[in-house]
Amino acid sequence: MITRTARHLRGLGLVLAAWLAVLAGVMRFSDAAPAALVLFPSSGFLAALPDGTAIVGRSALSVTLRSDRAGFVRGLYQAGARAVLPAGLTGCLPLQV
Repeated sequence: MITRTARHLRGLGLVLAAWLAVLAGVMRFSDAAPAALVLFPSSGFLAALPDGTAIVGRSALSVTLRSDRAGFVRGLYQAGARAVLPAGLTGCLPLQV
């Protein structure tokens, strides 16, 4: 028998996975985001980046990239990206100046 806590954790995991899938899908079919967050880049990924790609940030689990070139996300997947999410968006709230 599954406990209530286990069901809640499983539900939260499913919501998180669905949210990431929607973000990845939006990024795949739209170049609206000013930057791209690549999760879990492979060891040779940075060497295979398309021309005109700038590395904006880097951590052990992700790389944030930027480019003005058309087909940028497609080029990232061709270079070996496993998951590409939008980055650099301001969100729903206006910026405070």
